[in-house]
Amino acid sequence: MLSAGEIAFAQTNEEESNKNSSENESPSTSSDEAKAFVFKWDGEIFDAAERKFRRALAEAESREVDYVIVELNTYGGRVDVADRIHQMLLNAKATSVVYINTNAASAGALISISCDSIYMAPASQIGAATVVSEDGQQAPDKYQSYMRATMRSTAESQGRNPDIAEAMVDDRVEIEGIIEEGKTLTFTTNEAIKNAYAEGQFSDIKELFKHLNLEEENIAEYQETGMDSLMDWLLHPALTGALMVIMFAGIYFELQSPGIGFPLLASIVAASLYFAPHYIEGMAQNWEILLFFIGILLLALEVFVIPGFGVAGILGILFMVTGLAFSQLSFDIFEFGLPGGSMLSGAFLRVMLAMLISIGLMFAFGGSLLSSPAMQRMSLETTQKAEEGYSIKGKDTDDLLGKIGVAATDLRIAGKIEIETRLYDAITRGEYIEKGNTIEILENRGNYYVVRSIEDSTTNA
Repeated sequence: MLSAGEIAFAQTNEEESNKNSSENESPSTSSDEAKAFVFKWDGEIFDAAERKFRRALAEAESREVDYVIVELNTYGGRVDVADRIHQMLLNAKATSVVYINTNAASAGALISISCDSIYMAPASQIGAATVVSEDGQQAPDKYQSYMRATMRSTAESQGRNPDIAEAMVDDRVEIEGIIEEGKTLTFTTNEAIKNAYAEGQFSDIKELFKHLNLEEENIAEYQETGMDSLMDWLLHPALTGALMVIMFAGIYFELQSPGIGFPLLASIVAASLYFAPHYIEGMAQNWEILLFFIGILLLALEVFVIPGFGVAGILGILFMVTGLAFSQLSFDIFEFGLPGGSMLSGAFLRVMLAMLISIGLMFAFGGSLLSSPAMQRMSLETTQKAEEGYSIKGKDTDDLLGKIGVAATDLRIAGKIEIETRLYDAITRGEYIEKGNTIEILENRGNYYVVRSIEDSTTNA
C-alpha cells in the first residue's frame, strides 16, 4: 500500500506529464490539419509596415488559419506605427508567431513581444526599445513613460516578465543577473531563450515550420503586388518628407511670381502623391485634406486680397500644417479623440522640419531659381524684339528700368503700378506695398515688372 506522501508525489508527476503532453500539441488543431499564413517584414517600421501587417492579418483571418507567422528583421521605426501593429497582433484570432531573422530592435521588440510565441535565428537580437527623437537622441521621459507602460502591459498579457520588457526601454531598471543600471537591455538569441523571451532557435524559417508540424500544402504566403510596391515607395518617410518640401516651396514660388504656373503645378502633383496613399490606407481623412486646401486658399487670400500679413495668413499656415500632420496618423478626432501626445508631436515635428527645409531652400535658391533660363522658358517670357521682325509700338519697355512711379493698387506681391500715366503689371520681391506708395522699377520680366518701395528703402536708410 502507498503512503499518502507517495500518492501525492505520483499525482504530481502525472499532472506534470499531462501538462508537458498538452504543451507539445498544436494549440488549435491536430498537426496534420494545422494551417499557417506567413509574411515577411524586412525594413523600418513606418506607414508601409502598418499597411502590410493590416492586409496580411486580414488575409490570415479570412483564411481561418491556425498560425500567423511573421518573419521579422528591423532596427525599429515610429512608435505610433509600432503601437498600432502591436494592437493588431494582440487582437489576432490565430496564434501569432514571430521569427526574428537577425534584428528586432526598438519598435521591432514591441511587435515581437506582442506575439504569442517568439523564435529566433542564430546571432539575432531583441531589445533596445528606448524612444529616440528624429535626430537620434533619447526622447524626454514623458515619451519613455508611454513606451515603458506599453512594453510592460504587453509582456504581462503574453505571460512574459514585465521587468525585462521595461529594461529594454529604461536604462534605470536593474535586474540581478540580467542587466545593470545604466544600460539598456538587448538579448542575444541564447539570452532570450534562457530568460523565457524566446522559445527556440532555428537556422531558417523552414525549420520552424517543421517544429510547428506544418505541412507545406497548409502554408500560405503573402503575395506582394505591384500596388504593394508602389504604396511602400509612396509611404516611405524620405519621399513623404520630400513631397512636403515641394508643396511648401512650390506655393511660395508661385506666390512670388504669379503666372509662371510650374511651381503651382509641382505643388499640386506633390500634394496628390502625398495625400493619395495616406487616404487609400485610411490615415488621411476628408477633413484633413480639406483643411490643407483651405489653408492654401487663406494664404492666397492674404497675399492677393487682404493688405499686410495677419490673421488669414497665420490661419492658412496653421491649417496647412495641421492637415499634413494629422494625415500621417490613423486617427479621426471626431470619432476617437486626439491621438497620443508623442504621436501627434512627432507628426507636427516632421511637417515643421519639411517647412524649415523649404524656407532654407527659398532663401538659398529662390532668386536664382526664378530667374533661371529653365524657369524663364516655363513662364513664357520671350521678348519680341524689333530687330527680329516684330513691330513694337511706343517706348521700349527696357527704358522703364529705374523709373519712379506709384502703386496703382495694393501690391500684395502682385498688382498694378502707374508710370507716366500708364498702368503696368508688377510684382514685389516679397514685401507688401500699399496703394499710392512710390515705387522704383528694378527689372523687366517681359509681361510684368519687379519693383520695390521707395518709402521702405528711405526708412531703412
